[in-house]
Amino acid sequence: MQCVTKALVVLSAATAAVQAAVVTYNWNITYVNTNADGLFERRIISINGQFPPPAINVMLNDTLVINTGTYWIHGHHKGHYVDGLRAPLIIHNPNEAYHYDNEYTIAFAGMFLADDWYHQEHAVLLAQYLSIFNPSGAEPIPQSGLINQATDQKFQFVPGKTYRLRVINMSALAMFHFHIDGHDMQTIEIDGVDVVRTPVASFPVSAAQRYSVLVTAKNSTANYLLHGDMNPMMFDSVPAGLQLNVTGMIVYSDSAPLAPEETSEWPDFEDATITAITPKPTTAPNTQYVLNAAFSVLDDYINKAAFNDITYMMPKHPLILAHNDMIEIVINNQDAGNHPFHLHGHVFQVVGRGDGVYDPASGPYPFHFNTTENPLRRDTVLVRSEQNLAIRFKADNPGAWFFHCHIEWHLQAGLATTMIEAPEAMAGVLTVDPKHFEQCKALGIPYEGNAAGNQGLGLTGQNVGPNPLSGTFTAKGNVALVFTIIAALMGLATVIWYAHDDEVTSIRRRDKKRKTKTEEITH
Repeated sequence: MQCVTKALVVLSAATAAVQAAVVTYNWNITYVNTNADGLFERRIISINGQFPPPAINVMLNDTLVINTGTYWIHGHHKGHYVDGLRAPLIIHNPNEAYHYDNEYTIAFAGMFLADDWYHQEHAVLLAQYLSIFNPSGAEPIPQSGLINQATDQKFQFVPGKTYRLRVINMSALAMFHFHIDGHDMQTIEIDGVDVVRTPVASFPVSAAQRYSVLVTAKNSTANYLLHGDMNPMMFDSVPAGLQLNVTGMIVYSDSAPLAPEETSEWPDFEDATITAITPKPTTAPNTQYVLNAAFSVLDDYINKAAFNDITYMMPKHPLILAHNDMIEIVINNQDAGNHPFHLHGHVFQVVGRGDGVYDPASGPYPFHFNTTENPLRRDTVLVRSEQNLAIRFKADNPGAWFFHCHIEWHLQAGLATTMIEAPEAMAGVLTVDPKHFEQCKALGIPYEGNAAGNQGLGLTGQNVGPNPLSGTFTAKGNVALVFTIIAALMGLATVIWYAHDDEVTSIRRRDKKRKTKTEEITH
């Protein structure tokens, strides 16, 4: 893999009473071969020859410096995270909201990383997915589900101790339902936001979502299964060999028997009823954007995704957000499938969810959940099939931010948009590392000029389209229709001809038989 080294610095915006440190990771990104599910060996992206990539652990307010090639944490470009370029990032708070036993949090023995595993590389699968031979847009289905990139993960529990399990879904498509046999769980964090402790028996985790739960170990003489069951509704079909029930094991003793496996009914789970520990009221939006998410075959004859009939092509005219405005985005999911939408650069408030399509002409979006004083905050939210959902955030983080479906296949199909936030404020403070220009050069991406990379106003060569079908026949369509009709008429004429020929032959045979019988009688 061709890599261009760059330094990425992440700074916390909060102030801490502890001494912050500079934490540096040096990454060499290369390919290695691995057989993660024990069924098939394939090429995968590694960090310093290691797969899965190492988890990143820092303290709150540390400065994180990663000397890396190409992409940081997970790479969307060319679907690299599907091929293994993905790793957890854990920021530890020295003043945690809840007490738990530190050794598992520090060692990540309770870390649960769920992902779907494909035997072919992303580029091969994407070519099959975005093809004229896949007009229904059926997504590639994984061959396996993994926990911590393995099929036999074990987690040691000591009776009486409390463990924090950080549940992360790093999949390209699959939704996992998480529960543990014989143990109670309490949700304490969602997408990096500390929440009010909430009992939960099981919960779904869509692509890119994260949860933390507290689990207190039992005084037990048995071991228990930990479940990450894949939801079959996310797949167009379920292959006969796909194991949907992905399990790890809670181990109290290596010699202990396994407790009887329990089944989860997947009860309804409404994340928006969970509130943050630190309240943050919402206010009426200054600006509202309504994004209609849908899939259709476009004029390149490939099934693509689009917001408001515009499939994402880079670059596209972005949404411009005024500095410090309260922004409301309403997503109308007009597709038959569920979609986890993720916003870069912000934690947003989930303010409402409803059935069908929201029409802005009907008035302001109605607030549905709890109180305006403390709605749920997260950065990835599931918008269910044929439903709408509204989020709000304050445009207080100048930059260029991506909003997209985190099902990687749908992102590659165009279900995304770009937001330029506070461009005036950004221009006054933004400096660009020269290494970024080198990166663009290596990838053949213009970094000067207008949207087409040209000087002046000319847009020749701009990256545009494809567009929705016009609803009428194109010139090619008319020609195809004419030849189809001609072929049909020729086929019909052939059938009639042969049927007529058979009838004539049959009549001649009958006449011949009659003539023969007449001659026999005469003689």
